[in-house]
Formats: sequence, structure tokens, C-alpha cells
Amino acid sequence: MVLQESDKEAIQKRFVELADDVELIVFSQELECQFCKETREMVLDLGTLSKKIKVKIFDFVKDSDEVLKYNIKKIPAIAIAGKIDYGIRYYGLPEGYELPVMIDTIIDVSKGKTKLSDAIKTQLSEIKKSVHLQVFVSPTCPYCPKAAKTAHQFAIENENIRSDVIEMAEFPYLVQRYSVMSVPHIVINNDSSFVGAYSPEIFIDQIALALRSAYNPMYS
Repeated sequence: MVLQESDKEAIQKRFVELADDVELIVFSQELECQFCKETREMVLDLGTLSKKIKVKIFDFVKDSDEVLKYNIKKIPAIAIAGKIDYGIRYYGLPEGYELPVMIDTIIDVSKGKTKLSDAIKTQLSEIKKSVHLQVFVSPTCPYCPKAAKTAHQFAIENENIRSDVIEMAEFPYLVQRYSVMSVPHIVINNDSSFVGAYSPEIFIDQIALALRSAYNPMYS
């Protein structure tokens, strides 16, 4: 997907907010998947809009060391990394309502912090166990950006949290595996889930409940 000139102009204005360099690492393959070409082209376009955006392209089959390093399980995939890798991944083509979320996330990663409230950051700091968030979205869903952005913000603020945003139409086998009927559908550590674009406070409550359920039979 080549960005429209109007999109480029708007994004370039947003990229003025970038603090430090950000790497956009794309995983595709020689025999490209359905949306691999569009994803690669879109990220390459983003790389032309700021000197602080560094684009890397890897082959999912040939570059096994990089696949392992970034823990990539499927393609197309985009890893967004700053001074450190926060575990933020986008699986699929970030178009429609999802593109602005990606831009917001790139800016947050460049700053190494988010605009979450101090109270939320304090709650996040109390999460000491590993949390893997998988947020299933659709480009036409107006509620999905909120859930996707919150998950990515959590990953930036807590090193124990990693966040995947997954375009549901591109990964039907995962939709079936996690019984995704509507979006945003958030899966926590593969064994707990909830649906909806809730506030960060409720999102954290859902994570806490999932962790209690996993480690305390009383909550199962």
C-alpha cells in the first residue's frame, strides 16, 4: 500500500514530534504473502518521511536469526523498536483506522514514554509477571484503535508486557483458534480474553484478573 500524498503530509507533520530514532523492521518473504508487498511498501514510504525512521526488511525464511531475535511467528509483521525493543508488533497491513495508531505508537516509542496518567503507570509497574497481549482488529473498526493503542502503551511502560496487534482478516486460523467473533478482541497470555475498547483502568483490571486466574485456582 503506497501512502497517498495527503497521508504523507499529515504523517510528516506528526513526525516532527519524534525524539530519538525508531526502527521499523518488516518481515516478509521472497514468495510474498497476500499483504506482504503492501506492508513493505507502506513502511518504506514511512521511512522517507523522517530521518529518524530507520527501515529494515528481512526475509521470514532466509533471515532466521532476525526472526528468532524479534520472536516473529507470522507475516507480514512489523516490529517497532526504539532505544530498546518494547515487544511491540503489528501483524498485517496497518490501514484504515489502524494507520493513525501506528503513527502514535512510533512517536511514543521514539520518546520511550506515553501520555498515560501517573496513576495508570503506577498500576502497570506492579505487574511483575509476563503478559502477552494479542489485540485482534479490523481496519474498518472505529473502536479498535483505542484498544490497540492502549496495549502498545502498556508495553512501553512495562518491560514484562509485550503487545501484538493482529489484523483478523489476514490470520483466519488465529481468529478460529481464539474464537474471535467481534473486534477489538483482546487475548491475554493465550488463555483469557475480553472484547471491547475499554479505558486503561479496566484494561489493567482484565490483565490482573487473567493473572490471578492463571496462578490461583480459586479464580479459575
